[in-house]
Amino acid sequence: MLLTLILAPLAGAALLAAWRGAGDRAAGRFAAWWSLIPIVLVALLGFRGANPGGAMAAWSLDWIPDAGIALTFVVDGTSWLFLLLTSLVTTFVLAISLQKGLTSRSYAALILVMETMLLGVFTARHFIPFFLCWEMTLIPAYLLIRLWGGPNAPRAARRFFIVTLGGGVCMLLGFLALQIGVGTMDFGQLAEMASKGDLTKTLATAFAGTALTGPTLLLFVAIAVLLGLAVKIPIVPFHAWLPDAYAEAPTPITILLTGLLSKMGVYGLLRVFLPIFPETFAVLAPWLAALAVATVLLGALAALAQKDLKRILAYSSVNHLGYCVLAAAAVVASQGDRESASSAISGAFLQAFNHGIIASAMFFGIAILESRSGGRRGLDDFGGLRARVPVLCGLMGLAIFASLGLPGLSGFIGEFLVFNGTFGLLPWAAAVSVLGLLFTAVFLLRLIRKVFHGPLGEGLSTWPDLSTAERWLFAPVIALIVIPGLWPQVLLRFLNADTLRLLDFLKP
Repeated sequence: MLLTLILAPLAGAALLAAWRGAGDRAAGRFAAWWSLIPIVLVALLGFRGANPGGAMAAWSLDWIPDAGIALTFVVDGTSWLFLLLTSLVTTFVLAISLQKGLTSRSYAALILVMETMLLGVFTARHFIPFFLCWEMTLIPAYLLIRLWGGPNAPRAARRFFIVTLGGGVCMLLGFLALQIGVGTMDFGQLAEMASKGDLTKTLATAFAGTALTGPTLLLFVAIAVLLGLAVKIPIVPFHAWLPDAYAEAPTPITILLTGLLSKMGVYGLLRVFLPIFPETFAVLAPWLAALAVATVLLGALAALAQKDLKRILAYSSVNHLGYCVLAAAAVVASQGDRESASSAISGAFLQAFNHGIIASAMFFGIAILESRSGGRRGLDDFGGLRARVPVLCGLMGLAIFASLGLPGLSGFIGEFLVFNGTFGLLPWAAAVSVLGLLFTAVFLLRLIRKVFHGPLGEGLSTWPDLSTAERWLFAPVIALIVIPGLWPQVLLRFLNADTLRLLDFLKP
């Protein structure tokens, strides 16, 4: 079932490529319906649950046995959560694109190709398939921004591609050093060696003729891998590609970028980097904590300075993902405090998942504003919409309050768990980062005041409220915001066992 799940979107893209006589509308409708297949398969895996070893499904093939390279894919509770996010957001994006008339065979096929690569990233347990899928997301993302984006899309797409490709090359160099020194790039084997302290010793032996000691060499390897992840998350100051890419991409593609591609970096940091480099991460943790605090604060302050709604939410994404990085830095400082560490890391996973859903809802609201206004999306272009389109304002406002972390909505539980764990491990970083919550409230409440309240803006008096199709598109996203907020255990039950296993690799 796992191989079918990963390859199903790619098969759909191949069918679209072979369907020469398909019109744009038919191609978009086919892609939207085809994207339901991964949702069904992910749901079946969730209902089936995990075996005693923690895996829901696994598939492996010895690809290059002489080099110890295998195509290994495994689904456990944590990766299942990211598979669910990927399949849901992809279907949502295709449905929005179809509803807004943004369809063609190539456009829909590229989205399906990207979905397969994302599913591969979240299930790969060996660096080679992980890296291949990681880098292959760049091609459809670049083309989707470049071909269907705004007037400055070529420059934004080029910048996105070059910066993220550079990060990927750094990560490749780091793992090649591990392959040369240790003889494997299997995540499980590397994590096991690291937990026993063997990784540093083996590297030191393999590179005994160099001037670098084992710990120093491992530090350089870890920094190279961390750079690749930092670009994708993104962590300040490696976020420069993000605002232009988010602003110039068509809004459905912006949803893919913020809802899924940024989660690759968070997933890699928590599931790959933490278990393999626990000793080195202890050295890097204070620096990473400082960068996380800067990401939280500068992301919020940059959002305050923006007038473009998409740029406001772009910097808001930087701010919110900074909490995930803060949690990762705090976990390394746990010193045996498993309760705080478990809270922080579970909160980081939930924050990543919930942000993907919440950001999708908010950007969908902006897509509707753009379509109604003929492309306008300035903070001062609207006003008084609450009286004219109350359903749109109510649903979009619910997503904004979830982003604010309002109790009872999904955004609250992730942030609460992150701070609950971080205050006991890195109190200074948690205390400063609380200011990020305040700044977030300021720029999001300003958005509500400027767009939804005040006198009705010019040319808005004839706007229709949400159509039936738009309400049906909003409904599942709002449900995914409300239900986990009221019943967080619906998601936490998939994380608990995996979180404990991950912490076992980090024991002092």
